[in-house]
Order: sequence, then structure tokens, then C-alpha cells
Amino acid sequence: GGTGDSIKPVALPANEPGTRTSDPNRKYEKGSVTPRSVTGPVPCPLSPGVYWTARRESGEMADTPDLGSGAFGFKGSSPFSRKTGGDMTTRELDGYFRSLLDIDGFAAIDASLNGLQVDNSGADIQKIAFAVDACLETFTRAAAWGAGLLFVHHGLFWGKTERVAGLYRQRLAFLLEHDIALYAVHLPLDQHSAAGNNAVLAEKLGMRSIEPFGLYHGRKIGWKGELSAELTIHEAASRIAFNGHPPAALLPFGPERSRSCAVISGGAAREALQAIDEEIDLYVTGEAAHEVYHCALEGKLNMLCGGHYATEVWGAQKICALAAAALPVETAFFDVPTGL
Repeated sequence: GGTGDSIKPVALPANEPGTRTSDPNRKYEKGSVTPRSVTGPVPCPLSPGVYWTARRESGEMADTPDLGSGAFGFKGSSPFSRKTGGDMTTRELDGYFRSLLDIDGFAAIDASLNGLQVDNSGADIQKIAFAVDACLETFTRAAAWGAGLLFVHHGLFWGKTERVAGLYRQRLAFLLEHDIALYAVHLPLDQHSAAGNNAVLAEKLGMRSIEPFGLYHGRKIGWKGELSAELTIHEAASRIAFNGHPPAALLPFGPERSRSCAVISGGAAREALQAIDEEIDLYVTGEAAHEVYHCALEGKLNMLCGGHYATEVWGAQKICALAAAALPVETAFFDVPTGL
């Protein structure tokens, strides 16, 4: 799952018993967000104890890391430039992320409030944490590491008015008390042709002759193509597994060895119908849906549901690597899996 020399896997010891802080009534304070003292990113107790970290020396700038070759690869200088120094503001980081991702282009169709969701007090940021979900566990791990901004795929605001009460209030209160800015990117991170969740899945599966796939409110957010080598559904599942997470579901209703494939990460089970219409052999997504089962069976479609979380770790890791290479800040990806 790593991308280039700027990102390296670091093995961490398993958490000690009782280190997972899930008590909603607990009051967290800076410097003591877990029951024991921590000095760096904390591995999720449900994971194999591996996180991806990337680090840049203060003030250095560099070309973006090589994100692969072929249909999805790109390499070159970042389109964003700024003053040198060892920290950045949320405004500068917003400009950088917008230079990479089509945030404004999805505003009309994405329920997510993409971009800066929660600002900080104006303090300069030296560390950026990356993760899939905006949740209290991710927040505590980012705070323990000293992050000033957390970049996630699933944020807190989804196109409707929310009461600032209960769990919602607790999450906002934690961010404000610890002065952590929250930045969320949903569909633009799924769809990006080089750093997106779907592009990475396609690359891992060995897809070629790539074309856009999966119409959603007038925009195609996934990819389809031919497989460079025919794959069984189990071989495909092995290729996209993250940290050994098993797939959520396998529906082996198509040919034993697939030659064509379409991918849309996350919760896109119903887009299997589009794959059937386009006579795709293998459809890869995150979640399964009961009503799609018989459609896949009757449409002779292989459907691989890799898990919502496990199919959506890739984009955040790619952006983590890009930020590490281009910005004078320290970055780290936090693996907080749900198993779903």
C-alpha cells in the first residue's frame, strides 16, 4: 500500500490492555488522551499494529513521489508552492489540497461538505494526520501524536443540519479543545485518476485500457478495464486486501477467471447493475447489499466486496505521501479499521 520512498511501513508493538479509549463520558486532556503516555502514532488494537508514516525535513520541498506508471501514474512537481518553513496554516493547506483534488467540481452532487470542516484557532500546523473516518478514536490518536490537522475521507458534515448534542457534540468538542482542524474529501478522493481510492484499486488489480465507469448524478466516479492477467475472485480479493483484512463478501457468480473488471470503492453495491449492463466479469466495491445478490446471480457477475473501510484507505495514503514530499510538515496515516 505504500507509494514511493517517502512512505515506509513501521511496525509497532501491540497496544497494552485497556489502551483503547472508547468511554464516551471520559474527559480528554492534551497530553493524556490515552491511559498511558504516548510519543507517536498509536496503532489500532484491531489492526496488525502497522501504520504508514511519511516525514519531511523542515523547509525542504521536493517533487511528488512516483505514484506508479500506466493509466493512473503521474510524477512531477506539485502544482502548489509556498514559502519555506517548518509549519503551515489551514488556509495554505486548503490551497494545497484543492490544487490536487477537484473539490469544487463535486460540490453539486456530493453530500459531504468537502474541504475544511472545522478550523483551528489560527495556530501554525507542523503535523498532518490522515485517516478514513472522523471519529473519536481517530481524533484521540491524532491528538496523541500532536497533529494540528486531520485529513479524512468521511467527515462530520453530510448535507443536513445537525444538532450539536450527544456524540456529535463530543466529537466537535474534542477537536476544538485540542485545536485540531478537520479536513474531509469524499467523492473527489474516490474519483481522482491517480491518487483516488478507485484508481489504486484498479492499479492493484492490474487493470488496463481504463475508462470511466459508474454514473452517479451525472459523474462517473469509478473505473473499468481489462485485467492484464485473468483472475479468480479469490486472487482479486488477495490483491486488494489491506493489512490482511478479509473481504466483506464474495459472490462468485461469473466466469471462474475474470477478464474484465470495474471498481467503485465504499458503498456502491447497486452500481453492480451497471456492471451487468456493460457485461463486466468482475465488479469490485466495498459493501454488499441484499437486493443485489440475485441480480448478480442472474447477471452472471462476480462481485467482490472488499469492505467499505478496506477499499477506502488507499486515497488517504496517496495524499499523505504527496503531502510528505511537497510540504515542510510531518505526516502519518492512522489505521483505525472497522472490519466492515
